[in-house]
Amino acid sequence: MIMETQTGRHSVAFNPVFREANRTRLRYRVLMGGAGSGKSYNLAQDYVLKLSDPRYAGANLLVCRKVDETHRYSTFAELCGAVKRIFGADWQAYWQIRQSPPQLKSLVTGNEIVFRGMADAAARERVKSLSFTGGKLCWIWCEEATELSRENVEILDDRLRGALPSPALYYQLTLSFNPVSANHWIKRRFFDVPQENALLCRSTYLDNRFIDPQFHQRMLERKARDPEGYRIYGQGEWGESGGRILTDYTVETFDTDPARFDATAIGQDFGFNHANAILQLAMKDGELYVLREIYEREKDTAELIRIAERRGFPKGVRMWCDSAEPDRIRTWQRAGFRALAVKKEPGSVLAQIDWLKRRKIHVHASCQNTLNELEAWQWAKAPGTDEWEDAPADGFDDAMAAMRYGIESWRRRREVPR
Repeated sequence: MIMETQTGRHSVAFNPVFREANRTRLRYRVLMGGAGSGKSYNLAQDYVLKLSDPRYAGANLLVCRKVDETHRYSTFAELCGAVKRIFGADWQAYWQIRQSPPQLKSLVTGNEIVFRGMADAAARERVKSLSFTGGKLCWIWCEEATELSRENVEILDDRLRGALPSPALYYQLTLSFNPVSANHWIKRRFFDVPQENALLCRSTYLDNRFIDPQFHQRMLERKARDPEGYRIYGQGEWGESGGRILTDYTVETFDTDPARFDATAIGQDFGFNHANAILQLAMKDGELYVLREIYEREKDTAELIRIAERRGFPKGVRMWCDSAEPDRIRTWQRAGFRALAVKKEPGSVLAQIDWLKRRKIHVHASCQNTLNELEAWQWAKAPGTDEWEDAPADGFDDAMAAMRYGIESWRRRREVPR
């Protein structure tokens, strides 16, 4: 698609499934979709184009998630990527990007994009007092909206009020999310009762004409192994939340210096078509910390070693790996890493899960793939029933496997490092 703006003609690719959502001026846009549907990618492009358009001069965008720090690795990165794709090599002539705190500003219109969290009372008060150098807050984007309570979204909705400086401007609240639980308030509010002032858009990876063939294959494998997970993350349908395995975790930004912790280790789950996941873990005062992650597909071992070295994964720390791949383990050892095979025994998976469930888990905000898996990791269901089995469902668990492997030395000592 070729878009006309004051800065010239720009080639912008959109998926047709989002056409009406991008055009609507209704008060609410609700974008529910499975993994890989492209909804966040689409919204980032939509907002960058509109905020660059002189017709919308005076409009400003607030982007919200539950935890403020998660923006840097999700919505902020998406919007920066959209700016650079749309405006190309000379994007700095049209947009200003500030890293700390994250903020974007159109140099054509003066419109701004700011980012906030809603995790506590202090954060919510900062949203209430938000102001801009020019124009008004017209648009709010709630990414991973299922993280937010109804009260939080109502606070945001109340911010969209007052006379607007131009008839071209309008107020709009956008929610984007994966539909994890059929009991969620968003379903009751927008889906169970028809809404005249809301546009509902459901998308799946099958609607995304830009997605790679390998993702299609992974989804087909998940459909066979994890039907409930496929319903949510493949078909974009409302699912259950009662079978989640780990629930006691928080997303934070913290100092990842290993010297701050009582013990550190690395876990690795090998993969190629599915993700190769590597997590650096640490213990402090009996609680588990996820410090950093590598989450790569279609990379050979040599490429992964270079990534680990570049990102500062320590070579002197034990790296517990899947014992089914001894050749890969030897390659990591030859590169100087203390790679070791995890000893697999009957019942070891459930023992690892039990160990994890008894501890608070702190996930660094940069570890977005680990967080995505934590939110989706569920027990399997017995075939043809609604009964949860005493085993995790297969699929979308690469980081979870790396976490299970990484804690093995602590679990087997039957004590928590202090």
